[in-house]
Formats: sequence, structure tokens, C-alpha cells
Amino acid sequence: MKKRQLGTSELFISEISLGGMSLSTDKKQAATIVDMALDAGINYIDTADLYDYGANEEIIGATLGKRRKDVILATKVGNRWTEGVNSWHWDASPSYIKEAIHASLRRLGTDYIDLYQLHGGTIEDDWDGIISTFEDLKKEGLIREYGISSIRPNVLRRFLPASSAKSVMMQYSALDRRPEEWFELIAKEGASVVTRGTVAKGLLTNSWQQRLQHLNGFNTYTVDELSTTLTDLAAQYDDLHALAIAFNLKEPTIASTVIGASSQQQLAETLAAYEKIDSITDFKKVNKLTKDEHYQEHR
Repeated sequence: MKKRQLGTSELFISEISLGGMSLSTDKKQAATIVDMALDAGINYIDTADLYDYGANEEIIGATLGKRRKDVILATKVGNRWTEGVNSWHWDASPSYIKEAIHASLRRLGTDYIDLYQLHGGTIEDDWDGIISTFEDLKKEGLIREYGISSIRPNVLRRFLPASSAKSVMMQYSALDRRPEEWFELIAKEGASVVTRGTVAKGLLTNSWQQRLQHLNGFNTYTVDELSTTLTDLAAQYDDLHALAIAFNLKEPTIASTVIGASSQQQLAETLAAYEKIDSITDFKKVNKLTKDEHYQEHR
């Protein structure tokens, strides 16, 4: 498994990452997937305090055990569970970030987090306070680096130039190309993109026909547009799963693609697709067949 540098940091993460959100809450089942990922050379695991009321962090922490030192561990903060209610609200206040980091450390069973990410953000947030808090956490040795998970250009323009953030997590795939216009800015500010949604809810896998039956559309694509686009892509490329990964990793600004797995079979399919990406070098047909959208709604 090849690794790439995360921004200008000293962190080098695997080109394929394991997303924790899809993991089962069954500890044994989750452990088999995590162990399989680590054995395959995946060294980057992404979770969040929001997932399963914090249980996702607990499961990953318990599973890693002595292998913690071999992993670049990322989690997120900002979405705060409302006590007694099955919902959450946005809280990016410095006081809450300082409180939440200790809860995440406890659940993960570690004394530091490699990458701490703000799990969203609005232009009205106290960005000076947020950045100062992250910098303080670095000085205290509680985190090694920090970043943000956001698709909002107005937030990125405010956050990146004023901080030493090293990552931006964004939804990006051949079926959602909106982030492309921001890659240059992100790289210029010394950060990398870590992508989610790489396989577009399974549409960019070899099971796309089955997945299409359960969706009313995707992003700005109607069902009919999806059917046409995916049929054309499948006719041009032998393996859509491999194409999805190769399409993302062709971008030097992208350090890794986070892909979830709810079973060992799903992870095995991703790993098999990754082994084929070097054979895919021509993306002109993808660019021609897919929509080149922009984040107009967030300007």
C-alpha cells in the first residue's frame, strides 16, 4: 500500500483509508475488518465522536490495542449530542473542543490523536478561537495535526489561510467533481484533501446496477442521467471500482481516499480494486462523460 504525505506535515498516510462510520457495533465483527485493513497496509483510520454516540471510537480504540503506534488515527469534533434526545447540534466553541478532545482520547484509549478535524463549520463560527484552540492542543501534545471536514468554500477561505491545518476532508468522486476548483487553494495553503464518497454510495463499483435500483438520483444526476453515465463508463472501463479509486488518486492534492466497509468482503473488494489502479491512466473519457460541477450554492 503506497503512502502519501498529508499536506506539509510529517504524517504519511495510506492511499486507501478505512472509514469507521460503516463499521458494525459488534466488536468482534468490527475487529476483523480493522485487523484485515491493517494487515493489508492501511495505516489511516478515520472516525468521529458523532458516530454511534461515541461507540465507534471505543470499538476502534479497543481493536487497535498494541497496534495503535502503527496507525495514523483521525477523529472529528463539533457535532454535540443533545442530552436525552436522539439528535445533535453544532458546537464549535473553544470550550467544547477542549472538553470533547478528552472524551475522544478516553474512548479511543490513547493519549494523542494524529489528526483532529473540525466536523463542519459555518462562516459565523469563532474561527480565531477555533484555530487558537487547535494550536493549543498541538502544543499540549494531545494532537499532532488538525484539519477540517467541509464542503463550504467560504469556510475554507476563512479557515485555511489563517491556520496551519493540514487536511480538508471532502466528498469527491467521478460523480461529484465540485471540489476540483478548490484543489489549488488547498495545496497552496499546505494542506491535502482526504476524500469521502469515493465510490458514490456504491454507484462507482461493479454492483452499480443493483445500487441504482435503490436511489432516486445522486448529487445533480437524475436516475436516467445516472443510468446513461454509468452505462457509458462501464463500456469504456473494465472495473468501475478501480476507476473510482484511480480517478481520485490521480490528483496530487489528494492524500487518501476514505472508504468504509461493513464486512470483510467489502474491504476485500476495495483492496482488489486498488491493485488495478496503475493500469488506468486515461481519464479523458471520465471527464467527458461526467458533470464538471462547482459549489455555486456556497459562494
